[in-house]
Amino acid sequence: MSAAPLVGYSSSGSEDESEAGARTRPGDGTCRRGQGPIPSQKFPVPDCVLNMYLGTEEGPEDDSEKHGGRVRTFPHERGNWATHVYVPYEAKEEFLDLLGTLLPHAQTYVPRLVRMEAFHLSLSQSVVLRHHWILPFVQALKDRMASFQRFFFTANRVKIYTNQEKTRTFVGLEVTSGHAQFLDLVSEVDRVMEEFDLTTFYQDPSFHISLAWCVGDARLQLEGQCLRELQEIVDDFEDAEMLLRVHTEQVRCKSGNKFFSMPLK
Repeated sequence: MSAAPLVGYSSSGSEDESEAGARTRPGDGTCRRGQGPIPSQKFPVPDCVLNMYLGTEEGPEDDSEKHGGRVRTFPHERGNWATHVYVPYEAKEEFLDLLGTLLPHAQTYVPRLVRMEAFHLSLSQSVVLRHHWILPFVQALKDRMASFQRFFFTANRVKIYTNQEKTRTFVGLEVTSGHAQFLDLVSEVDRVMEEFDLTTFYQDPSFHISLAWCVGDARLQLEGQCLRELQEIVDDFEDAEMLLRVHTEQVRCKSGNKFFSMPLK
């Protein structure tokens, strides 16, 4: 079984930064009576001070060890904001109980799997926006979503995914009902992407909630026997049918460290 591509979750970490030039205050040109002007002297700057500013014009170092081994899908540049459009999923206690059963079982096959910090269903790939385009982009999304109706969907099929670069693997729950409504949402998001000359979403997407992830391509270990056992856990879980039926009420956009919510009708 081949893994469907998944939108990358990397964030650029870009901040809206303003640069102020250093200001110097000129002297008043006066001197004490009987004394000539004091000649200006230039003293050498200590190496320890010079070293403080090495590389300050460059973007932050992309140290994968600082974020779980993840690698950026695009290089950091000052003023670039990683942007992602998605439907949020608010995990309830019963869902976390299910995940608490699924993840330890998957970890017997791939011990390095870790739980996602938050849950959502992607409507876009991760794209790069310049800071001054964020608000116009969000407004265009709001205009597109204003007339969109809320809907129910079910995500109860366990599936294994990788990102496009196959540097990360995900265990997810695929949408089995509500797929058409998600396609309609993506169609609206794609139109906004095209307006801003950005990459549109995948062809024939597999909408899903990612549950856990690990660095590297772990499909060989997770597909097959492990996947069948995980599906059995979901099928046998008490009230799984109602638990995994979700009401979609809003679309969100994350750009850098900013979040924007667009309620559906």
